[in-house]
Amino acid sequence: MAENKIFAGPRVRRVRNGLGLTQTSMAEGLGISPSYLNLIERNQRPLTVQLLLKLASVYKIDLDELQGESGGVAMQLREVFSDPLLTGEVPSPQELVEVADAAPNVAGGIMKLYRAYREQAERLSDLAGLMARDGQGPSLSSARLPIDEVRDAFEHCSYYFAVIDDAAETFHEQLKPGDDLPAALKTWLQKMHGVVVRTLPIHAMPNLRRRYDRHSMRLFLSERLSPFDRLQEMAMEACLLMLQPEIQASLETLDLSSPEAKRLARFELARYAAHALIMPYGSFFAAAQRFRYDLDLLASRFQVSFEQVANRLVSLGRPGAPGIAFFLMEIDQAGNRFRKIGAHGFPHSSFGGLCPRLNIHAAFSQPGQLMAEAAEVLDGDTFLTIARTIEGPKTAFGERVRRTAILLACDITQGAETIYGDVARVTSGTVGIGVSCRLCERSGCLSRAQAPVTRPLGLDEMVTGLSVFDFQ
Repeated sequence: MAENKIFAGPRVRRVRNGLGLTQTSMAEGLGISPSYLNLIERNQRPLTVQLLLKLASVYKIDLDELQGESGGVAMQLREVFSDPLLTGEVPSPQELVEVADAAPNVAGGIMKLYRAYREQAERLSDLAGLMARDGQGPSLSSARLPIDEVRDAFEHCSYYFAVIDDAAETFHEQLKPGDDLPAALKTWLQKMHGVVVRTLPIHAMPNLRRRYDRHSMRLFLSERLSPFDRLQEMAMEACLLMLQPEIQASLETLDLSSPEAKRLARFELARYAAHALIMPYGSFFAAAQRFRYDLDLLASRFQVSFEQVANRLVSLGRPGAPGIAFFLMEIDQAGNRFRKIGAHGFPHSSFGGLCPRLNIHAAFSQPGQLMAEAAEVLDGDTFLTIARTIEGPKTAFGERVRRTAILLACDITQGAETIYGDVARVTSGTVGIGVSCRLCERSGCLSRAQAPVTRPLGLDEMVTGLSVFDFQ
């Protein structure tokens, strides 16, 4: 009769460590070689019935101990990963069973950390409630701020809203703008809604970019804004009036929890609608293909800014006429991230800094210059990355310019369809990047800013590597 075989290597290791034994000493007690015990602990050899009996007799081990409690631990892990914060991180419950079976101590640490997180979140919620009752602050329904909830929603959804795009395209046709969309919008706003658009000098509106006066029915725009930004503000106002049902329908798909989050998301969707009105899907998609996604030519063709073209490129997801699946990110010189939208797949970390080797950081040293290069992560995935700085409203002498940088990225195979794909590898070669320094194991990186959490530091008084943070 065939022997029953049990693979319980991690549990054997846990028992051995609990007894304070080395592999050599336990192997001698069981009458097997240390190398064979090592294979057992790595689940490359089974525990036979004879070995189980020997473990019980030599070390007085209850055989039930080798069965472990992976079922209960896996159930607790399943509860942890059912939290909305972790939804989708584990595609199969079997992975949780494997973690509980192979690394129960790690599983216990995850559960302890999650319990601490929930306790802190509940304390923060209770504190916010007490402050609200005392009149010291607003009541918060969760530990996350509304702006964080909105950013997370747009980061994880498809940045294409069909009902808005279709309605904006129809609206553009009704306007019949010809070559002067700003004039057409001003006429429509005044004729259909009695709204007059006026541009005010800086001293009259020093801290605002726009203000809509409901009593006098006037839309005031700051002269700090470029003509492109003034057009966007007028288009947003028109879309909030004309496309309100479509914007509301798209807002409801985001499943936001608070009125403040919904208000912020409505503003973002209004900006999306404005871009869709200024750059109608059909004509913009045709021009993008014809110009091979040349952002400067597209900006000139539609009389918009580089930033507006970059945002519009990310939204080309219409079934039957999809554009390149771009990912967009915007940061400032300190590395603060303002926006992340578009296709999934580009390596980026939710916490910690970005990879210093990304050309979005180098863009600040060459303001206004477009930089394109191929970037490869350690697992072999390669992306086309396009970066350039953009500047905010006009400043007076002595005021500091608000300068941020935009990164557009897509899979290198799709990048070959763009004009930038022709020169990225030739001019820059392929640059090795990582998700973030804390998660990257690329050795000898001169740009490394932090030690990897996955590897021990290789501190050696006799040998010093190129990186500030050497690791083994």
